[in-house]
Amino acid sequence: MFTFKNITVLALEQALVVPYLTYRLAQDGIRVIRLERPDFGDPNRMIGDEVLGEPQMNTYYLCVNAGKKALTLDLSKSQAREILRELIAKLSVDIFVTNQLPKNYDKLGIAYDLLREVKPDIIWLGVTGFGPQSNEPAYDPILQARSGLMEMTGEQGGAPQVLGVPLPDMGSSEHAYGLLMKALFKREVTGEGSRIDLAMFESSLSWQTFPIALQSSFDKQLTRRGNTHEFFAPVSVYSTRDGYVYFAVGNDQQWKRLVSLEPFCHLDLLEYEQNTGRIKDKSNLNRSLNAVCETFSSEELIELLSSIRVPISKIQTIPEVVRDPAVQTGMLSAQDDKTGLRLHMAPPPYQTPYLQESGQTLSFPPRFGEHNREIYSGLLGYSEDKLGDLKAKKVI
Repeated sequence: MFTFKNITVLALEQALVVPYLTYRLAQDGIRVIRLERPDFGDPNRMIGDEVLGEPQMNTYYLCVNAGKKALTLDLSKSQAREILRELIAKLSVDIFVTNQLPKNYDKLGIAYDLLREVKPDIIWLGVTGFGPQSNEPAYDPILQARSGLMEMTGEQGGAPQVLGVPLPDMGSSEHAYGLLMKALFKREVTGEGSRIDLAMFESSLSWQTFPIALQSSFDKQLTRRGNTHEFFAPVSVYSTRDGYVYFAVGNDQQWKRLVSLEPFCHLDLLEYEQNTGRIKDKSNLNRSLNAVCETFSSEELIELLSSIRVPISKIQTIPEVVRDPAVQTGMLSAQDDKTGLRLHMAPPPYQTPYLQESGQTLSFPPRFGEHNREIYSGLLGYSEDKLGDLKAKKVI
């Protein structure tokens, strides 16, 4: 059976976009080794709560770094850059990933041409905000603002809002994952490596399929619309006696079934028989529907609309999502041998053979420089004296 266990990824990573990518790769059973500066490491290690009673292992870092190993290496030093080349060669690194600014590629010795000298078939991925010609830094909300994602998010007539999840970060990670899979396939077929440059701005723009096409082709401007839909109604959030539900009427047949129900049939809804009429007056329509929905509990309304095949869901809180049986069966976990803490993590987008074999468990997120001795001594053969010297010089 095909396995990813013989693939090694070396990642000079920080923040979210590349750590989330390599976390996804670790779920495939790929060996992921993250590189960090020995002076302060990944700043995300210090974000969130300190739940382990030790520094540089805070909650924000823990969420996306299970299944990896961690090395420290200061690539601003020439000796460290030689060690990097040794790592590439002796670990037979298949994929090198970084989200450093392009101006640092040559300076840190991580440029594609430099690493290809060591391993000609290496797959190199550089994730940047705006492409390899730009050194403009990019945080997720900045990309949301510039790509128009924020313009599309929020209440109609209200201020733009950031998305509830960091789509430019995590969406770029998913796009990068696909590009790496294509590059691995290309190498399998041709024996050739690849250089991949992924701009997070381009990734963010690609989600704007309808707004950009409709604006540029038909001069139709889309903007935020709250919980409603541009082309379908009724599609929205509705209040119930004990919470909120979201239901979506996607065609006129579903609408007819809805208004045949008690007590919706008592509303004056004749002018809404077709979707075009419902779209034109969706604000008044939704107010009328909401008045009825408020007389039901969420479960009562779900049972009623499900009986006529109108898609509906309770809007679950995160604790409710975690308790959902469909979620519980796919949850990932990682056990910390040192403290006994068990980390529970969201299910992956799909099950992998590696996760099935491991019982949905990954190794605990690595501590700062945790695997220095294992890799530098065990795999590169460095003596204790050499390790001590490198540490004293702050190379590692």
